[in-house]
Amino acid sequence: MMGTHSMNRQKGVSMAVMMIIMAVLILCAVLGLKVGPVYMEYLQIKKALVGIAESGELRSGSVNDVRKAFDRRASVDSISVISAEDLDISKDGGDLVIAFSYPKKVPLFGNVSLLFDFAGSTKK
Repeated sequence: MMGTHSMNRQKGVSMAVMMIIMAVLILCAVLGLKVGPVYMEYLQIKKALVGIAESGELRSGSVNDVRKAFDRRASVDSISVISAEDLDISKDGGDLVIAFSYPKKVPLFGNVSLLFDFAGSTKK
């Protein structure tokens, strides 16, 4: 009788709930490992473009100069997802505006993947 009474008072997480929690944590970790580098690459491109727009490295601010400056930064930062030809370069009230957009498909597992549409601009 004493053994049955103590069994009713035990509390904790069952093995099934523990397995579900572990599966969710593993899924979140896989997502983080797959999506993290893609998002970091986007931030690196944005940083390069803002650096070009704010720096004095552009002599005349021509489209060709901007593309050359981006090629230099892309080779240093190992940016390969877009090229200088993919940039949309314009002037807005005397300010240089550099914009970009690109899709990025990230395979997760099997035939499941995520599609990101990244876009950015130096316009504030």
